[in-house]
Amino acid sequence: MRSCEIAGWGTVLPERTVRFGEEVRYRIEDHVSHLDMLAGACEKALGHAGISADDVDLVLGASAAGIQPIPCTAALVLERLTLTGHAAAFDVNSTCTSFITALDMASHLLESGAHETILVFSGDVGSRFLNIEQRESHQLFSDAAAAVVLRRSEDPEQGVIASAQRTWPAYAHDTEIRGGLSRSPAQNYADADPADYLFDMDGRRALLAMMRVLPEFFAAFHASSGIAHDDVALWIPHQASAALGPMLDRIGVPADRRIDEVSAFGNMVSASVPFMLARALDAGRIGRGDTVILCGTAAGLTANVLALRL
Repeated sequence: MRSCEIAGWGTVLPERTVRFGEEVRYRIEDHVSHLDMLAGACEKALGHAGISADDVDLVLGASAAGIQPIPCTAALVLERLTLTGHAAAFDVNSTCTSFITALDMASHLLESGAHETILVFSGDVGSRFLNIEQRESHQLFSDAAAAVVLRRSEDPEQGVIASAQRTWPAYAHDTEIRGGLSRSPAQNYADADPADYLFDMDGRRALLAMMRVLPEFFAAFHASSGIAHDDVALWIPHQASAALGPMLDRIGVPADRRIDEVSAFGNMVSASVPFMLARALDAGRIGRGDTVILCGTAAGLTANVLALRL
């Protein structure tokens, strides 16, 4: 057990919506920036925790796509929150599961005593990277941001119980954005393929890969951690696609103890897991003493799972 607790949380969801049949997607307004959303979620989380940004030791940015190449997104968010204080700031990126990776890392830093209070934020504006010619992905993504304040807990039964992460590089190019950094820098844009700067997904191949590798990955996690399905109050998976339900069925997650709101919210990229965690906390669906599992898949192909006792 790595002792930590969620002291506060906050989310930002755009007011603008678009519909594809009965499904709703949230898309950032033209006058709102990615940074506006991230800073807004952080301000709500800090307010919920009853602290200011100057009380934070570390800011972990956990977005799939940052605001700009340099400096890191965490530094830009910290600048919006305070110009004083003593926090360090850096980014952690495992694309859609970045929040889980950052939470895992934060628990180690809190347990070691290196930090006392850590602000973790996630959020993406996937709508600004979508290729209208790829109908599947164009109708899948929503924009959102979420943040949590973590601190060391005085309760030895509260914190991260176990975690696991693995990447299968054979599927590294199933979901990607190729342009914008050193592979295809901005000065080469005029001569590059414009599609390289947009999200590209081979949905069928990505789904087949997940179906192939995830059952063994989750079985190994449960075996090594000793966590049985009956021990878990709620599974909070990345809301990847409409295939979420069948995938959760395949790995044995009970339908009454999992969140599947892809139809109502879409794929929120890195914000997906923390946004749904915050919703469950706000609704009282989970609370102190409950064990929750945060999990998901991401580009890479990466899988991530973390068991947290609230």
